Amino acid sequence: MSVTFIVEDRVASVTLNRPERMNAVDAATERELEAIWQEIEARDDISCVVLTGAGERAFCAGADLKGAEKTGLDYWTESRPNGFGGLAFRRSLDVPVIARVNGYALGGGFEMVLGCDIVIASTEAAFGLPEARVGRLPLDGGMVLLQRRIPHNLAMGVLLTGRRFSAAEMHAFGIVNELAEPGELDVAVARWVREIVACAPLSLRAIKQTVNRTGHLSPAEAQGLRTPALVKALNSEDALEGVRAFQEKRAPVWRGR
Repeated sequence: MSVTFIVEDRVASVTLNRPERMNAVDAATERELEAIWQEIEARDDISCVVLTGAGERAFCAGADLKGAEKTGLDYWTESRPNGFGGLAFRRSLDVPVIARVNGYALGGGFEMVLGCDIVIASTEAAFGLPEARVGRLPLDGGMVLLQRRIPHNLAMGVLLTGRRFSAAEMHAFGIVNELAEPGELDVAVARWVREIVACAPLSLRAIKQTVNRTGHLSPAEAQGLRTPALVKALNSEDALEGVRAFQEKRAPVWRGR
């Protein structure tokens, strides 16, 4: 298997496990990832996902071009509605996803980062969309997502040069939430995970679903949208438990219902 998937204490760990290829994604890996995202969507015992790459060199170096026979046009015409790795454009995944960026996040790897909700990066990580340097295009999220996340000139600086940017630069751009020294990366990720899992799981799903489904709407339209997850959270036992626990000055016990 080129992807490892483990669930423990409401946290799913998804690890690209091809360190010898800098965790580049080939067709088989793409299929594994899609199956994993679908399973996470179908489960109610997961409150947070941590996505990372095996080894120390790379989070994901993008598409595996070794032995690639498809032209750029062939690749573009294939149906990939969820973007690179099944994640960049995915809007059906209501569980928060943290990118643990331990090394290179290039091409599709960077596009997967853009599909995550929170990004924690090693100070030695590097980001880039080098497709133009090999006559290709960042088709699976890079061109359309980056310009919506950061100012136009910063996005174009990334897209039109194909160069690598440091984690510190991406932190300054607003792409990275927190920087950590390599030896402290897991500590930083664990802290974010704890804070997320401390929240009611149905509230987390409602927040993410509402954000995903209302970004294109006006504030008034967004406020009036009754997403299924929002209604479920407001009518849940956990909504009562949260208030009761606050009043009783104790930690809430979430049941996800």
